[in-house]
Amino acid sequence: MSELRTPPELKPGTLRIIPLGGLGDVGRNSASFEIDGEIALVDCGVLFPEERHPGVDLILPALDILDGRLDDIRALVLTHGHEDHIGAVPYLLKQRADIPIYGSKLTLALVAAKLKEHRIRGYQLHQVKEGERHRAGNFELEFFAVNHSIPDGLAVALRTRAGTVLHTGDFKMDQLPLDGRLTDLRGFARLAEEGVDLFMPDSTNAETPGFTPLEKDIEPSMARVFDQAQHKLVVACFASHVHRVQQVLNLAVKHGRKVAYVGRSMVRNMATARDLGYLHVPGDVLIEMKDIDKYRDDEVVIISTGSQGEPLAALSRIANREHPVIELGPGDIVLLASSLIPGNENSVYRVINGLTKLGAQVVHKGNAFVHVSGHASAGELLYCYNILKPRNVMPVHGEIRHLIANAKLAIATGVPAENTVVCEDGDVVDLADGRARKVGRVDAAYVFVDGSTVGDITDSISDRLILGEEGFISVVAVVNFHSRRLVAGPDIHTRGFAEEASVFEDVKRQLVTAIEQALADGVDDEYRIQQVIRRTIGAWVSKRLRRRPMIVPVVVAT
Repeated sequence: MSELRTPPELKPGTLRIIPLGGLGDVGRNSASFEIDGEIALVDCGVLFPEERHPGVDLILPALDILDGRLDDIRALVLTHGHEDHIGAVPYLLKQRADIPIYGSKLTLALVAAKLKEHRIRGYQLHQVKEGERHRAGNFELEFFAVNHSIPDGLAVALRTRAGTVLHTGDFKMDQLPLDGRLTDLRGFARLAEEGVDLFMPDSTNAETPGFTPLEKDIEPSMARVFDQAQHKLVVACFASHVHRVQQVLNLAVKHGRKVAYVGRSMVRNMATARDLGYLHVPGDVLIEMKDIDKYRDDEVVIISTGSQGEPLAALSRIANREHPVIELGPGDIVLLASSLIPGNENSVYRVINGLTKLGAQVVHKGNAFVHVSGHASAGELLYCYNILKPRNVMPVHGEIRHLIANAKLAIATGVPAENTVVCEDGDVVDLADGRARKVGRVDAAYVFVDGSTVGDITDSISDRLILGEEGFISVVAVVNFHSRRLVAGPDIHTRGFAEEASVFEDVKRQLVTAIEQALADGVDDEYRIQQVIRRTIGAWVSKRLRRRPMIVPVVVAT
């Protein structure tokens, strides 16, 4: 972790870039750009919690860095419609609803559905497409088509008086894309003629050599799964992967199967994609989930959410026999048409094991060619570096190993090492006089969404982890401060301990001695007696049981 150092005051004509998320994690992608008192944001996504975040619903970018600066924001640019790039938009707009949002038609449609769900009004959506330029305060925005695993992806160039920055968003260079929409390398080359002062490329696949396989190349493997399926067939993928759903729809029609969407986000997103013309659905192929039982098992394919093992998603509920409609058994096939997001491995394999235990055959990327990534591999990134010839490079989107791998690719193509800036969330980079330099760091800690609570609940999460891993001890004692004596107790209650209650008799005697000594020494308030209890039993449990449980002392004064 970079040393925390307050950055200097921003000089006129200098562009300051602060990653608010996405550098060190695969998720919560967001970056702030500031020049001459005005701010533009690129993306505002969420990170999904891991097992170390019990009870957390979502993790937001470090939006608190913008506290007091919301009125200075001139634009929020959204590169594409994935949750890790748009999921936090409602939480930002709850603070200022009229921030101008720029994005493609599909991206804005998905955002609008979110804002409606959050009951946000007064928002400003500006639909843009590749080839267009728009002015937003001190920023001129130019948009370029990029290919990704969701339609309508955009890269954005931000022109400022400090220089030009090209931010790719998530992208790859599929040369035969399913929707015919290529990454605009001609536009990149034209921008290169002007000069790119800072290139901020997607790093997710920077460690992967060569080129990302074509989306169309997985169709034979998927077709074989359909050929083999004699009973129920479930295909699980991201709820925003329109291209993958289109492939499944095409195969379903070919094999005479109806299609049922399962999962609220899948139903919502695919309806939006169909309405806007990004998804082509034959008139009689879709059926409602409630009508599945009207068809034989071999007449339906179910397209489900939950490919990342999310506990409440449809696939997890199916694996746990908790789904109200869908049951799986021997002979059924589940196709996981997605890759593993780092951090989700345990959850995904737990679901795979649950499905396998039910007798279903699970086909996934590990045992069949049924998914390709949406991100550029090393060979594609090298092409971009050689086309753009950027003066400076700041890799984005990925864990630290991905960022470093991307930086090494930049250096290999001739970008000076001193102009290649590997950052973490919160690092402050200034672009001035053609050079990008780290100048300090601000706190970009996780912002948690826990029910209706939004903010830093690190202490609460620590408590939950302690409860789950170390157990809980409560101690109740009744004291009379006037007579300076212990009236009743201490009574010890434990949860999460395998030891018998008799084990705690020894420490109970120690507690009596410690409390009576404190009273004799003139201690006359509940809080200080609580501290005596906590110290005494804490030291005993640590030494005797090698545990550090949550300890809650309760002192009742009479």
